[in-house]
Amino acid sequence: MPHEEPLPFWLVNVPRDQWPKECPEFLKECGEKDRSIIGTPDAEYKRLSWDEVTEITRINRVDKFHRVPSDLRRYRQYTHRLIKEYGSIMNFIVNERLQWKTMAPKGRPFEFEEDIKVLYNDWPYGVDEKIIHLVIWTKFDLEEAPNSDDLTPEARKGIEDYIQQTFCSKAQPDHVIWFKNWRSLKSVHAVEHFHVMLYDPDPEFVKTITHGDVPMASRVS
Repeated sequence: MPHEEPLPFWLVNVPRDQWPKECPEFLKECGEKDRSIIGTPDAEYKRLSWDEVTEITRINRVDKFHRVPSDLRRYRQYTHRLIKEYGSIMNFIVNERLQWKTMAPKGRPFEFEEDIKVLYNDWPYGVDEKIIHLVIWTKFDLEEAPNSDDLTPEARKGIEDYIQQTFCSKAQPDHVIWFKNWRSLKSVHAVEHFHVMLYDPDPEFVKTITHGDVPMASRVS
């Protein structure tokens, strides 16, 4: 039986009748990490369980969160198009997703609801499909400790109080986790945000807290 050469990463998870003749533009500048993920067949990818997600956030190793290979491919294709159309991902987030007319906060962190918006993560990570991944966008800064990827104690307490009041009052506390991406992992740097994951929450609660939001991954082909 002849030895078959492995497929180039940019053909993996693509139906044979849709194979491009060369590497698409949106994948040409992929780093080695993304090439490795995109070059993995979806069938070989293992989604993270709730216990694994909880442990990753506990030890602050959020770099271990990855998207499903075919979703990462779609994400890169989508953001490549956004940058062409809007100039930057930030412009799209502010103007289309957040629809904020001003980025100036009305008050202190978490003081006013209008300084906060809860939306789905448009391109969630490869986790158990019962896990809902939300992004909490804020007009105010969440201060980080100098020379660190961690928050100041005051900023951490502000988030934890908000999480307790907003989510733990509506869901089992052990079904709620939050984390903030390291600077080096952020895809949107200029708009402050942190992440919340809920395990198997009440769909009506999620609909209410997000004002009926739908993630972009579900809207585009």
